[in-house]
Amino acid sequence: MKPNVNEGIRAREVRAVFPDGVVEIMPTAAAIRRAKEMGLDLILVAPTANPPVAKAMDYGQWQYEQKKKQAEAKKKQHIIEVKELKFRPTTEQHDYEFKKKHAIRFLQEGNRVKAVVQFRGREAAHAELGEALLRRLAQDLAEYGTIVTPPVNEGRRMVMVIGPHPKKKKPTETRDAAPSASTTEAAVSDAHASSASETA
Repeated sequence: MKPNVNEGIRAREVRAVFPDGVVEIMPTAAAIRRAKEMGLDLILVAPTANPPVAKAMDYGQWQYEQKKKQAEAKKKQHIIEVKELKFRPTTEQHDYEFKKKHAIRFLQEGNRVKAVVQFRGREAAHAELGEALLRRLAQDLAEYGTIVTPPVNEGRRMVMVIGPHPKKKKPTETRDAAPSASTTEAAVSDAHASSASETA
């Protein structure tokens, strides 16, 4: 027995919706009979309503539509990933630029960037170098994202997280309407009239 379909509907009565436009509150058993007479199934579409809403439709078609909706919703969802980039306090300029480009791409894709400065040996005594590097990176990426977690010292490494800027909705552009031909003609005639009066 399928849940929320035909005999799987546990509610005693439902607000039944039929393809011929009839909407009626009736006992569930009667609604199921009527749906079957139409060659359809009675499917519970709003179980929390009072009374629950059930619709007479083809179960196979309903399943197809549900799967289609789920697939579309999944496409719209963007799972934010955290992309990690590792640096050294003495990271050379060309290596820094290479990783910065990766960070820009990650942020443009809507993901977060976890920048990690790894200290080795005596480098741990100069944490300020790691922080300076991370602050520089945050400044270079300011156009693409903002700091989510400021530089934090975690033993032999320092970590900072940068997230992408929230997407802004484009404002609706309002352009001034171009003057109509009649308006232009009126302005020209007014100009001629005022010129003539000055001459007179």
